[in-house]
Amino acid sequence: MANVSPELLEILRCPYCVSTTTRQPGDDPGRLTLYKEAWLVDETCGRKYPIKEGIPIMLIDEGDKWKATKAEDLPIPPPSS
Repeated sequence: MANVSPELLEILRCPYCVSTTTRQPGDDPGRLTLYKEAWLVDETCGRKYPIKEGIPIMLIDEGDKWKATKAEDLPIPPPSS
């Protein structure tokens, strides 16, 4: 499935939550949680980023698509398009 290294997971953040104009409060906003080896979920803002072929798709528009979807309802594996 994802095979995202723990080192990469440690540094990845939700791009919406760390952007200049939309930066969230706190010392380390945008922390992501790996969900079922296929998604990165920001539990604060609700954005969810798919991992496709081992590559996290960290585009705000992609995270926005899945914002209203509950984590347990996310498709596994993520859709290819």
